[in-house]
Amino acid sequence: MTSTRPGFDRRTFLQLAGVTSATVALGIAAPDAAGAAPGRPLRDGAFSLGVASGDPRPDGVVLWTRLAPEPLAADGHGGMPLRQVPVQYEVAEDERFRRIARRGTVIASPELAHSVHPEVRGLQPGREYFYRFRVGAQLSPAGRTRTLPAPGQRTGSFSFATGSCQAWYHGHFAAHRHLADEDLDAVFFLGDYIYEYGITESNLWRRGAPALGPEHRVEIETLEQYRLRYALHKSDPHLQAAHAAAPWLVTWDDHEVQNDYTADRSKYGISPEHFEHRRAVAYRAFYENLPLSLAALPNGPDGRVHRRFDVGSLARINMLDTRQFRDSLDLPAQQRSMLGGEQERWLYDGMVGSPATWNVIANGVTVAAITEDRTDQWDGFPAARGRLIEAMQRTSNPVVLTGDIHKHVAAELKADFADPASRTVGVELICTSIASDGDGAPTDKYAADWLQHPYVKLYDGRRGYVHCRMTPEELVSEFKIVPWVQADATAPIETVARFSTPAGSPGLHRKA
Repeated sequence: MTSTRPGFDRRTFLQLAGVTSATVALGIAAPDAAGAAPGRPLRDGAFSLGVASGDPRPDGVVLWTRLAPEPLAADGHGGMPLRQVPVQYEVAEDERFRRIARRGTVIASPELAHSVHPEVRGLQPGREYFYRFRVGAQLSPAGRTRTLPAPGQRTGSFSFATGSCQAWYHGHFAAHRHLADEDLDAVFFLGDYIYEYGITESNLWRRGAPALGPEHRVEIETLEQYRLRYALHKSDPHLQAAHAAAPWLVTWDDHEVQNDYTADRSKYGISPEHFEHRRAVAYRAFYENLPLSLAALPNGPDGRVHRRFDVGSLARINMLDTRQFRDSLDLPAQQRSMLGGEQERWLYDGMVGSPATWNVIANGVTVAAITEDRTDQWDGFPAARGRLIEAMQRTSNPVVLTGDIHKHVAAELKADFADPASRTVGVELICTSIASDGDGAPTDKYAADWLQHPYVKLYDGRRGYVHCRMTPEELVSEFKIVPWVQADATAPIETVARFSTPAGSPGLHRKA
C-alpha cells in the first residue's frame, strides 16, 4: 500500500485524490455503445459487496454497487483488473422484472474502486421499485427502493429507521438482520459506518470472525486501506440485506476519517498537510462505497454531505455535517460553530417557515445538554446550540435524529436547558450502535449523567436501531434492541420503549 507521509505536497495530493470528470460521468451514465461485452470475463463473485440505493427524490434515486470478486484483497482493489468494466442496470416496477421502468449502462473504473452510482431519473413519485445490475453473465442480487412523494403532496405516512456506529470487529450485525425485515420507506445512517482502528486480538470481539491478514492490524490512512475497511464492513450479509431493503440517506461522523477529528485538525498530532490528505482519501472512499449522488463526490479534502429532502408535505429532512466545518475547541466556547456559517444559514433558511408538518434534523452528535465535559457533542458549542434551539422555536414540529454515543436515548429539547421547566421545543431520538462496544447493557456507568435530567426519558446501552413512523397527526418512535452481538447474529429483536410525539405538541409520551 502506498505511504502518504514522505514527499507529500499539495500538487501530489490533488493528483492522487482527484478523479477525472469523464470517469465520474461514466460511473453515473454511459453511452449505449458502452454496453458491449466487458472483455475478458470477470471472476465469479463480482457482486460480493451487494447492492444499494440512496438519496431518493420524487422522480428518481441513486443506485450503487462495487465490483469485487475478492473483496478482502490486501491491495484494496477487490480482486478487480485495473481496467474499465461496463455494468448494466435495470429498474422495474415488479420483483420479477417483467415491467422495466428504466435501464442503462455505467462504467466501473479502477479510479473509483470499480464502484458505480447511476442516478436514475424519470420514475414516478411515491412508488416502490426493484433494481439489479449485470456484468457479463453475472447478475447481482435484487434491491428494493422507493421514490419520495411529489412536492407538496399530502402523504399519509412515512416510515424509517435510524442506525449508526457499526464497528465490525465488536460484534455481529444482528440489528441489520432485523432492520432488513422492516417495511421501511428509508433508512437514515447517522455516522461511523466504518472504524479506522487497527483490528487486533484485543478488540476483535466478533466470535467466529474470519481470519484477517496483517493489513487489517494497522490504523488505516491510505485510500487503499479505507477501501479495504469498507469492503470488510460491507462483506457482512445482514448489512447487505439492510441496504437492499430500502433507500439509505447517510452522513458521516468522525470514524470515517479518524476519532474525534475537528475540521482540518487531527486529535492525535498528525501534521496539517498529512491530515488534509487523509481526509481527502477518506471522503473519497466514503463516496465510492455508499449510494450517494454526485454532489457528495469530494474535491480533494472538501466534501458536501449536508443536503435536504422533502417527503411531500409531511416532512422536510435536513442531513447535516457536524465534522467538516466545526470550529476548534481552542476558540472560546461562545465563539464556536458546530456547522460553520454557510451550513448554519442553509439549515435555518430551510427550517424556519418550512411548509412541512415535521422538520427533521439528522446529525452526528447529541444536541441535548448533558454535561459540560462532553465537548465533542453540542455541549461544547453552547452558542451554536442556542442558535439551533432558537430556530427550532420558529419551526413546526422539529425532530433531531442522532447517533454517535452507542446508547438509546430519548430526550426533550428545552428552550432553556438550565431550566427543565422551560418550554419543550422539539425532541431528540438518539439511536444506539449497531455493534460498537459489543453487547452493552441496559444501564452502565454513564447512565447517571444522562438520567439526572428530567428531559431525558430513556437510556439503554444495548445495540439496535430506532424505528419511526410519521403521520400528519403524530410521530411514533420505537427503540429496538438485540440482547447480544458478540456471540453471533441470531439475537431476537425487542422493543424497549415506544413514544408518541403529537404534531403541534412537542414532547415524548411513553406508550410502552
